[in-house]
Amino acid sequence: MSESIPRPVLEVKGLIKSFRKGGQTIEVLRGVDFVLRKGEITGILGASGAGKSTFLHITGGLDTPTAGTVLVGGEDIFRFSEQELSAFRNRKIGFVFQMHYLLSEFTCIENVMFPGIISGVDRKKVAQRAEYILDRVGLSARMEHRPGELSGGEQQRAAVARALVNDPDIVLADEPTGNLDSVTARSVEDLFLELNSEMKTSFLVVTHNRELAEKFHARFIIRNGLLNPED
Repeated sequence: MSESIPRPVLEVKGLIKSFRKGGQTIEVLRGVDFVLRKGEITGILGASGAGKSTFLHITGGLDTPTAGTVLVGGEDIFRFSEQELSAFRNRKIGFVFQMHYLLSEFTCIENVMFPGIISGVDRKKVAQRAEYILDRVGLSARMEHRPGELSGGEQQRAAVARALVNDPDIVLADEPTGNLDSVTARSVEDLFLELNSEMKTSFLVVTHNRELAEKFHARFIIRNGLLNPED
């Protein structure tokens, strides 16, 4: 019996994003279709300004399209009210950005716990989940440290743990190693690959790092407002 095809965690249909500037219409995305399935890790490549981050932000509900549909876990995210979308995004989508955006006045584990607390999960259960994830990303000895006491790589690992604490359908990462030195960046890159392999976490990663992208299941390139598999 053949293996069943993993379910889609992200489906993008006919995605268009345009805006007016100086009396002209600028088309950033021109009818993009895309599917990411459970357990896949996929890279999005393209020149600066091609629309990579715009695409990622729309798929995560951080920006709105001009037209098109985005389904996360089968849910049309742009049919939600703003409040509903915020709650859905917190539960179902994890984000990792170029900057870690950890809150300096809170400890590492407190930062990781925030998405779960906001979701209304029992604090004890959130703490247990945060401890587990921090151990998985190699920060079990740094839980009570504040961000300023962590290295750049440790801060980004904490950001990855925060993205995973609610067990989201998908993790969206926008140049997650862009501010790190090459050795530290490689450790974070390896972490993504390990989490994908061991926990079957689905990742969509915008990156300029071709060496990293070549380790992914698939690579797509944005060019002239279109998204296509890389040749």
